[in-house]
Amino acid sequence: QVALAESGGGLVQAGGSLRLSCSASGGTFCSYVMAWFRRTPDKEREFVGRIGWTGERTYYAEYAKGRFTISRDDAEYTVHLQMNNLKPEDTAIYYCAASRSYTEYARSYEYWGQGTQVIVSS
Repeated sequence: QVALAESGGGLVQAGGSLRLSCSASGGTFCSYVMAWFRRTPDKEREFVGRIGWTGERTYYAEYAKGRFTISRDDAEYTVHLQMNNLKPEDTAIYYCAASRSYTEYARSYEYWGQGTQVIVSS
């Protein structure tokens, strides 16, 4: 059983940056692909990006490329989402998730955090 807890959300102006963190406990962290998803009131859960077991492979949704960066620290059981040049449309609840598969499909992720709210003002 893996427990995930996100932090770092908040209110930021358009063009600003935020760094989200996700702390894991239980399980073997390095056994999991870690991903970030987000959800808005008018959208289903949306894939943001993922990072592979060793941290060498990352993959991002098109809207995140060039602006968002995922990194992981296996020693600290933590994964980060650095978000730069934020836009109002990035306003959402952001979730981290863990999977044994390198995939962007939410249904393949076994463990989820409770989410952290990001609000980007124009």
